[in-house]
Amino acid sequence: MAKVNSHQQLISGLVLCGGKAERMQGQDKGLLPLKHQTLAHWAIERLLPQVSQLAINANRNHPAYEAISRHFALQTGGQIPVYSDTYPGFVGPLGGFHTGLSHCQTEYLLVIPCDSPLFPSNLASELLQNLLAQQTDLAYAITAPIDHRPQAYPVFCLMRANLLTSLCAYLDQGERKIDRWFATQKNSAVLFPDVQAFANINTPAELAHTESLFA
Repeated sequence: MAKVNSHQQLISGLVLCGGKAERMQGQDKGLLPLKHQTLAHWAIERLLPQVSQLAINANRNHPAYEAISRHFALQTGGQIPVYSDTYPGFVGPLGGFHTGLSHCQTEYLLVIPCDSPLFPSNLASELLQNLLAQQTDLAYAITAPIDHRPQAYPVFCLMRANLLTSLCAYLDQGERKIDRWFATQKNSAVLFPDVQAFANINTPAELAHTESLFA
C-alpha cells in the first residue's frame, strides 16, 4: 500500500460485497458497472487512501473480485484479499462484520458497503476522531435530512477489533439486527453534512441516478 499517516496505520478497511441484492434481481452489486468501472472498484479506490490495509468480503464471483484486487495490487504494491463470510449461514451485513473482525490485524476495522460510491473521503478520520473523543467502541455515520431527523448508516462503521467476541455471542443468540448489536456496545453517531454522500444503490433507477451524479 501507499505511505499512510498515523491514524491510517490503526485502521483496516473492509468493502462489503456479500449481499444477496434481492432488489437488484439478485445481481452481484459489487460487479455492477458505473462509469466503466465496477461499484467495488469505486469503493476500493475511495477507501484505499483512508486505511492501511484493505480486504473485500464477497460470497460469490471470487475470480471477478480477485481480478479487481490484482488491478489495485499493480497500482499500489499491496494485496487486497477476498474473504467469504466466516460465520455459518447467511446473517446479512453482520456476517461481513464478523469476517472483517476475524481477519483484522490492526486496532480498528472500518466497514463500508460497495453500493455507496460517493462516501466521504474523510470518513475514517472523522469516525476515529469521534470514537476516541467519546471513548466508545464503535462509531457510525449519520446525516440530517431536510426535516432534521437523523438518518443512520450503520454499515459505515468504525469499530475496535476486540469486538469480535461480543459479535460472535450476539450472532450465536440468533440475532441479526445491526442496531440491536450496536445498542449492546458503547457507540457514537457521527454527523456528516452531505446526505447524498451515503446514497446507496438498490435498484436500476438508483444506479442510473448515481451515474448522473458522477457526470
